[in-house]
Amino acid sequence: MSVNTVAGGARLKKPSWKDPRLLVGILLVLASVVGVISLVGAADQTAEAYTAREAIAVGETLSLDKLNRVKVRLGDVEPHYLTPAAAVADGLVAVQRIGKDQLVPRESLGHLDGLDRKPVAVTIEEALPAQAVAGSRVDVWVALPDARNGFSQPTLLLPGAEIAQITPGSTALGSARSTVVMVLVTDGQMPNLLGAQANKAKISVVWNPGGAGQ
Repeated sequence: MSVNTVAGGARLKKPSWKDPRLLVGILLVLASVVGVISLVGAADQTAEAYTAREAIAVGETLSLDKLNRVKVRLGDVEPHYLTPAAAVADGLVAVQRIGKDQLVPRESLGHLDGLDRKPVAVTIEEALPAQAVAGSRVDVWVALPDARNGFSQPTLLLPGAEIAQITPGSTALGSARSTVVMVLVTDGQMPNLLGAQANKAKISVVWNPGGAGQ
């Protein structure tokens, strides 16, 4: 037998399972597979949560028909949001405005008797500022009627009141010239606003970019 034949046979010898290099290679492949599976699993850790189908105003009753179910990755903050895993209790209302398609925070829900601000309809005759939208803050000014069939000097009644909702109003002839603005009013401010409305005061709103007030 020649030397070359012996050398060729040695090169063609199958590796043994006891070869440490083979064992290390197998371990590296297994570690890579486990790592990929872990990454895929972590990326797919989604949970179902509720979002608002349309904007939900403060004081509006919450019901399942106003919600959509979506899959999101919430992680550690999941307990802070409303999910299908927990039943929606009867009698819940929004205590904070919830925007359209927004996840529903649990802290934005409560009961009517716990509301510290209540929505009151205010009819505005002039055009609203473009920035006056649901969720923004406005200053509400009132001018009471005077003895000369006019109005007295306007006074600031509600500084930084939050708008809950805006809907078109109408005049007696049915033309949509006025606007009904639902503003959130505290119990302490309620008598002054209702008194102004009862006395046919002229009510105006001014956008408050700072949002300071109530």
